Amino acid sequence: MKQRTGERRMPKEKKAKVEIDRLLLEKEWWTEGYERIAGVDEVGRGCMFGDVVAAAVILPAGLKIDGIDDSKKLSEKKRDELYDIIMQEAVAVGVGRVDAETIDRINIRQASRLAMKMAVEALPEQADALLVDAENIQVELPQRAIIKGDSLSQSIGAASIVAKVTRDRLCAGEWERDYPGYGIAVHKGYGTAVHREKILELGISPLHRHSFLVKMKAEYEQLR
Repeated sequence: MKQRTGERRMPKEKKAKVEIDRLLLEKEWWTEGYERIAGVDEVGRGCMFGDVVAAAVILPAGLKIDGIDDSKKLSEKKRDELYDIIMQEAVAVGVGRVDAETIDRINIRQASRLAMKMAVEALPEQADALLVDAENIQVELPQRAIIKGDSLSQSIGAASIVAKVTRDRLCAGEWERDYPGYGIAVHKGYGTAVHREKILELGISPLHRHSFLVKMKAEYEQLR
């Protein structure tokens, strides 16, 4: 219905923001007697270049760190700030990496799960139980696979941030230095238009995932 001349439009009511208790999943484990809960997550699953990197993070029981969320939702500055806080406050942090050659051999899902397992095994203190982002890990520990866990659990979100910052720093440092020209520091190994153009120009490096580049490999061979 059209608004009549002279009538004032009533302002729309703002929806109340629903606050998520990102310690809810941890609290369930704590009430069952598990104190050291490790959140586990990986990054780099969809990249064309470089390792898939996973992290496992045990935070002190009851500690709440404001701002932790899925690392993809945070700015680089915010991730770096939270990374420093997490590394300072954590009971234990473990990181696992699986390289491109292994990804090509066993497929990206199995490589992601392996990186998560390596991260858990790298913890300097053993976890009592695990909260894992959407996966199951082959370790003898109680665990729960949580869909979108990096947004729902502080522990998984912390692992997401540690993994993301670790991988981004590899992109901007070691990998950019060893494989200049591809723009790895900028696109972080994802399949952007610029990255694809550089592959066709420079060729496929040893750190590229060949299983992700089947069509591009054929195109590159035709251009040679």
